[in-house]
Amino acid sequence: MEAKNDDEIKKFVRERYAEIARQQAPSCCAPQSKEASSCCGPCAAETSHAQSLYSTEELESIAADIPSLGCGNPIALSELQPGEVVLDLGSGGGLDCFLAAHKVGSQGKVIGLDMTPDMIQLARANAEELSLGNVEFRLGEMEHMPIESDSVDVVISNCVINLSPDKDTVFQEVFRALKPGGRLCVSDIVTRGELPASVRESLEQWAGCVAGALEEKEYLEKIRAAGFVQLEAQEEHLDPHKEETACGVGAPIASIAVKAYKPR
Repeated sequence: MEAKNDDEIKKFVRERYAEIARQQAPSCCAPQSKEASSCCGPCAAETSHAQSLYSTEELESIAADIPSLGCGNPIALSELQPGEVVLDLGSGGGLDCFLAAHKVGSQGKVIGLDMTPDMIQLARANAEELSLGNVEFRLGEMEHMPIESDSVDVVISNCVINLSPDKDTVFQEVFRALKPGGRLCVSDIVTRGELPASVRESLEQWAGCVAGALEEKEYLEKIRAAGFVQLEAQEEHLDPHKEETACGVGAPIASIAVKAYKPR
């Protein structure tokens, strides 16, 4: 099977998530073809995916029904403090940004970064509806962030870094953007075994948060290689004994929560 290049992957992922934004789909998954699968959490129509990841108090704090496209809760992991500056990679419709905005307060600031114009438009509309003045959304890629160096206290991300075909550059950019002593707090998908080549080469599986997932050890090594220290990781949401059947990809998939620091 012909290997897909980075531009092909990004173009396909951008188009797929633009479709989600236009539909304002209340689902954790990208619209699927019959050959695609997603491991971003339960997608049953009768269950709110956000309610499976966030506390009732968190969701009530924004008083809005904004779909979650994630696989975990980086807000709970990040222990945000009033006045901090937060950057959310792959901010989608803005749910994590809005939750973070309440944590950092009026003296703080939250920046949502997304490479899909339709998602930026959706998030800005949601922010206007919520009358949040400490949140802004920027169009850009994780590999080339329109963010000043040493300007952010916390970087969060929710099931998005797996979508990048160049994770080394993503983590290097996160390191650059963080202030000394700043922290990276992400939820993401990893594998617990080798994915079949047919999955790795499937654009549908890239958009479904599967094909771009790395082995957990490799994922964590890339974070350390970027310069991060005090790395902590724990399984967060998915049951590693069930994902092989659920995702149909021939290898266990798990969601992990990772926290790491830029040295002071």
